[in-house]
Amino acid sequence: MELDDRKRKILLAIIQNYQDTGEPVGSRTISKMDDLNYSPATIRNEMADLEEMGLIVQPHTSAGRVPTDKGYRLYVDHLLTSDETALATNGAQHPATHMEQLLSKRMDRVEEMLMRMAQVLAANTQYTTMVTGPHYKQNKLKFIQLSAMGGGKILAVIVLNGNIVKNNILDIGADVDQETLSRLNFSLNNNLNGLSVEEINLPLITKVKEEAGEYADVAMRILDAVAGAFDKEDSMPVYTSGATNIFKYPELADNEKISNLIDVLEEKKELGTALGVVSPDGSKQDIQVYIGDEVPVESMKDCSVVTATYQMGEGVQGKIGIIGPRRMDYQKVVETLKATMSQLDGIFKKPEE
Repeated sequence: MELDDRKRKILLAIIQNYQDTGEPVGSRTISKMDDLNYSPATIRNEMADLEEMGLIVQPHTSAGRVPTDKGYRLYVDHLLTSDETALATNGAQHPATHMEQLLSKRMDRVEEMLMRMAQVLAANTQYTTMVTGPHYKQNKLKFIQLSAMGGGKILAVIVLNGNIVKNNILDIGADVDQETLSRLNFSLNNNLNGLSVEEINLPLITKVKEEAGEYADVAMRILDAVAGAFDKEDSMPVYTSGATNIFKYPELADNEKISNLIDVLEEKKELGTALGVVSPDGSKQDIQVYIGDEVPVESMKDCSVVTATYQMGEGVQGKIGIIGPRRMDYQKVVETLKATMSQLDGIFKKPEE
């Protein structure tokens, strides 16, 4: 059966009305919409066809219908436009403006920026937001700064491109004077700056050890810290915000469902799976929409998850996800993520001061 223009319009009307109310949508409700000049009888016939096509379903004995996962998938893939004026009709502030206001200051600590971004997105969408820390494998070393702390300890500040800062306190068992640390510092930066972890090979490591002389063991400890700054695959942090927004949607308010979902958000063990993987070659990926059973986490099967990949320059990437009910406002969420990606691109493409 063909999905003609009239059926498309009626399906879109059902989805939009159900998004707003959370109640099954009947033919009389649709017939009263200003831009649909169809009789209730015509709408009922079209709704019967849409139900036969598996795009809507009658959840109870009422005359109302709600969209199915298949209906939402059709909407997301074919009916969802990029018309940003749709946001203005909801009286919402344009997400690009909101993000620009709250992220205009380029922060030195990436963790702070990501937590703030999660908060901004949760406030803007009124859904739950999760943001992974950046994936470092494709990144490069910017510089190392060594400082004596006393008590046989040194502070190694390792900075990667994108101003990703990792502080490491190394207990080396004996005090090292600042002049010696300065020589080590120069050798490490001279040999390693601008390199990825894959490019720090055995000949370079041997050269650093030779230049360190009697402090070769200290140099190796610092090199281990450098490798650790890149290799965060198994402990990638996930920042969440807006978990309580879930309580606003009755279809997710079942005690067992919401308990399981809150557990996942708090423990964060499965959130990386829900967000998907970062592209290993550092390429940027499109926004992805997972609806209901498409979500790869069991406790999120009653939700939809929209994800995007953010970039921080020089191959540093992470993932952003918005979690909401199946009836989430996909238009607003997609446009918000697009605007966020654009704003982040602007922040990290600015010349560093």
